[in-house]
Amino acid sequence: MSRDHEVSEGAALWRPSEEVVANARVTRFVHWLWDRGVNAESYDDLWRWSVTEIDAFWDAIWTYFDVVGERGGGPVREGGPMPVDGLHWFPGATLNYAANALRRAEETPEETAVVFRSEAGGHRVLSYRELFLHVAEVRAGLADLGVGKGDRVVAYIPNIPEALICFLATASLGAVWSSCSPDFGSSSVIDRFAQIEPKVLIAVDGYAYNGKTFDRREIVGEIEAALPTLAATVLIPYLDPAATPDGLRVGMHYGDLPRTDHDTIEFEDVPFDHPLWVVYSSGTTGLPKPIVHGHGGVVLEHLKALSFHQDLGPDDVFFWFTTTGWMMWNYLIGGLLVGSTIVMYDGAPLDLWKLAAENGVTYMGVGAPYITASARDGRHPGREFDLSALRGIGSTGSPLPPEGFAWVYEEVGNDFLLGSMSGGTDLCTAFVGPSPLLPLGAGVIQCRSLGAKVEAYGDDGKPVVDEVGELVITEPMPSMPVHFWNDENGDRYRESYFDMYPGVWRHGDWIKVLPDGGCVIYGRSDSTLNRGGVRMGTSDFYRVVEAFDEITDSLVIDTGRLGQEGRLLLYVQLAEGADLTDDLAARLKREIRTALSPRHVPDEITAVPGIPRTLSGKKLEVPVRKILQGTPVDEAANRGAMANPEVLSHFTP
Repeated sequence: MSRDHEVSEGAALWRPSEEVVANARVTRFVHWLWDRGVNAESYDDLWRWSVTEIDAFWDAIWTYFDVVGERGGGPVREGGPMPVDGLHWFPGATLNYAANALRRAEETPEETAVVFRSEAGGHRVLSYRELFLHVAEVRAGLADLGVGKGDRVVAYIPNIPEALICFLATASLGAVWSSCSPDFGSSSVIDRFAQIEPKVLIAVDGYAYNGKTFDRREIVGEIEAALPTLAATVLIPYLDPAATPDGLRVGMHYGDLPRTDHDTIEFEDVPFDHPLWVVYSSGTTGLPKPIVHGHGGVVLEHLKALSFHQDLGPDDVFFWFTTTGWMMWNYLIGGLLVGSTIVMYDGAPLDLWKLAAENGVTYMGVGAPYITASARDGRHPGREFDLSALRGIGSTGSPLPPEGFAWVYEEVGNDFLLGSMSGGTDLCTAFVGPSPLLPLGAGVIQCRSLGAKVEAYGDDGKPVVDEVGELVITEPMPSMPVHFWNDENGDRYRESYFDMYPGVWRHGDWIKVLPDGGCVIYGRSDSTLNRGGVRMGTSDFYRVVEAFDEITDSLVIDTGRLGQEGRLLLYVQLAEGADLTDDLAARLKREIRTALSPRHVPDEITAVPGIPRTLSGKKLEVPVRKILQGTPVDEAANRGAMANPEVLSHFTP
């Protein structure tokens, strides 16, 4: 990052004008609450009410947004304190995500729902009515294939309109959606999809990225062969219009899906916590966690977050650079819930500033590394393009450093809000993020999100202010996972989030909550990897790397920090008699590229005599990461708790 943009943390960069505050959608909500006896005079007042009067807050969200569905007369909550303890939200209520996402098809059918652009020059526009009709057609086709309530439909697909259409068709039936980006290798996809036993696989023949095309038909065949529950594999000829499903066990062409002449959809009304989709978040051991979110929790959370934090509505054009394998895709398509136009883009991030300008984007979202890369490359987007429509920029994926904030306001523009935010796949939202009501300081996330009781816990497990601690959520949110797939007793769910603080969600981030409610995120406190927006757990690496006969153990470390991608380092313990030759290194990289993702090919591969482990056998990923980032060895790792402390000397910056 250029020294031209150096700035201290917290330095004032933006303050909302009276007009911005008056016109903010959250201000309208506050006035609505005033009429109902809730006296919130500031954002802090509103936040505290939302996390103390939890039932009243979420009931107000349902009513204020006039959710399509039946609220019923039951309570907001019943059961245990957290979902893993048997908590149920809105028992007796019924709704359907797709009905809420497509409501504008009746209200304003000719308004634009989707703008699609691709790196290769593809361009499509769908009105809300056109989107509705496409969904109706695919819904009929899926129903003809036997897909019904509770069945799983999985997709190996890029960020294209067919992904959205197939998802909404799936949701409308009460079936369960799950997707992976086609740059994932077969083993990564199979590890995810096989857990949920899908009935239908939807896949493309290939994809394009950074000027190259990648035929994925062979990979699709491998995925299909590993999913014996499939009734059909539907191939979308994305790269080659003449592509056929030949060679697939139960293959058919997307264009051959049975169609309907009807222009209506009978949305399947489902309970509030009925599974909507399965997303995946990987830990350090075992298969990726199959996280189930419910229709109701996602609808309420995304209505709240997109309206009150991103300040989005029917007049907005909403874009986020994402793949279908990242939760930000789920967040992007949530723009339909608030009536926005969403921009879907497939390809490499060659020039997203130009994309935003050409499509009249009013809210543009990117990963923090894209901002820092633009600054490093000496870009001046505000001078290069007409970005006058832009009134908000979102940043997530990793912490954005203060210099990144400063660069945006110096080189992009200064009359909009830079909304840095942090959250996760686990809740499919941001629980700390922007607010149009608050001033913005460099490197600081403005607030804790409404309805999210986020705190920093110190070493003693108690809240701390103005100190770095573990990010925890001490009260439930509707978009917390309903459950994990095939986790009947909730043991894996509990171990993932509640093992350290019983009854309190530990997320795995370091956070500092400032006295004014602002937040600073310092990165992951676990070892999940995030490379170019593609998140993957280290367990994915180990299953590939340790399948080599020459390798007995391994450790992978991402040295990135504070919004900047670092180096991806792979350490291998070799089998007796084996050497780390150029040929072995090349084969390792080739297999990782094929089985996992091109973005996860390690920058360096190093042979070491042993992999550091605890006495209980766990790999010391987080301590080694700290050591490689400069923390003294004895501060990063407890040698007394290690089975082999002597190997630490081989892991130094």
